Amino acid sequence: MSRSAHLYHSPLVLFPTFTFFVFFVTVWGVFWLLPARREKHVWLLAASAIFYAFWSPWFLGLIFVSTSIDYAVALRLPSAPKTRRRALLLLSVGVNLGILASFKYAGFAVESAVALANAVGLDVPAATLETFLPLGISFYTFEAICYVVDVYRGRQEPVRRPLDYALYILFFPHLVAGPIVRPHEFLPQLARDRCPSWSRFVLGLRLFLMGLFKKAVIADHLAAIVDPVFASPDRYDTATLWLAVLGYSVQIYCDFSGYTDMAVGIAHTFSFKLPANFDTPYLASNIADFWRRWHMTLSRWLRDYVYVPLGGGRGSSLVVARSLVVTMFLGGLWHGAAWHFVVWGLYHGALLALHRLVERTGVRVPAPLGVVATFLSVSLGWVLFRCATLTVAMEMLARLVVPHPGLTLRPAALVGLGVILAFVALCHAVYRTVDLEALARRLPAPALGAALAATLLLVQLLMPATGQPFIYFQF
Repeated sequence: MSRSAHLYHSPLVLFPTFTFFVFFVTVWGVFWLLPARREKHVWLLAASAIFYAFWSPWFLGLIFVSTSIDYAVALRLPSAPKTRRRALLLLSVGVNLGILASFKYAGFAVESAVALANAVGLDVPAATLETFLPLGISFYTFEAICYVVDVYRGRQEPVRRPLDYALYILFFPHLVAGPIVRPHEFLPQLARDRCPSWSRFVLGLRLFLMGLFKKAVIADHLAAIVDPVFASPDRYDTATLWLAVLGYSVQIYCDFSGYTDMAVGIAHTFSFKLPANFDTPYLASNIADFWRRWHMTLSRWLRDYVYVPLGGGRGSSLVVARSLVVTMFLGGLWHGAAWHFVVWGLYHGALLALHRLVERTGVRVPAPLGVVATFLSVSLGWVLFRCATLTVAMEMLARLVVPHPGLTLRPAALVGLGVILAFVALCHAVYRTVDLEALARRLPAPALGAALAATLLLVQLLMPATGQPFIYFQF
């Protein structure tokens, strides 16, 4: 079985590139020069299509097909008879999930079927199925599904203008890696006239630079340290494996939240507001609190469209545990078509079920202990998430528990890792004790400008020569 696990990434879809800078300045300048709202939206839609087509023009057609079906179905849902409404809903959801499954899960399904057949004694030759994952398909598919489902439930009026719906799906800052935007969070903004706002631009610039620092300086440097360890965990000693686990925990947070910060910041420069996706998740006091803080838009989507329909918190402890495990199983599968993602999802489902059981007993864990326990539990889960296969992940987890000799990090890498981990911990402490937003608002314009310029210069000085693709681009 051969399946492309990693995507080719054009320099345009990678925010920290000169190509994207030229694209953004052009799009932003023309957007604010256009006088009418409709002209602005047409230009933004065209730019978003170019942004995606720069990676692959062929898959832009795929979005057009699914978007057209969703738009047409939503228009007919309010007036359709009850039985036909359900059929229309199934058509739209089925098309979206069918496309997602064809590109993302077909190879995994064939591979698993062949392995199962061989396990029961059937001599089935290995099949070769090449797949190429359209960029951002998991994100825009979930956005399309929640739109149609909300119209079906009567919580969202169908969009009359196809331009508005297409822009909701294709708006380039969140197109390839989220945040997952709900229709009620974006569509009403299209009805407002836009005027240039210096405060919104500065806010967007601050968020972009913060995300750029997280990604280009912290996450990419950590990748150079921890990637070799995760590639061959059997070669390293136990202490080094623990350091790599801690390093990856910080890397994936800074990589993904860094992308989100940049996406939200870019949207602000066009006077659009995207939802927050992270809220210091490693300060969570329990696993349920972690999922309210980590990838918040996905967590809310899974809650509203999977967990609640399964029964949510109603019913016996066994029923609730089943709902939690099924929800997180699907959450794991959403992240990738591989068994280590499935087991990662089941692991978090089990943690959530265990937390709810403990919570019902009335036991209260002291907050500091809860934060440490939650961080360690999540970090161990990242081993399942990060390793290339389930076999490698289980071997690494075993070596984390039972001490093994092996290679250690080079002194320079060890110092670099220690400095980065200490810096991130300090930033979290400052975030908890200082109102940074209020501080930024009180700074005189020259001081704020100097701070932003210094941040950009620091990024240019500290970022590695070769950047890494965003981790969540592969989902």
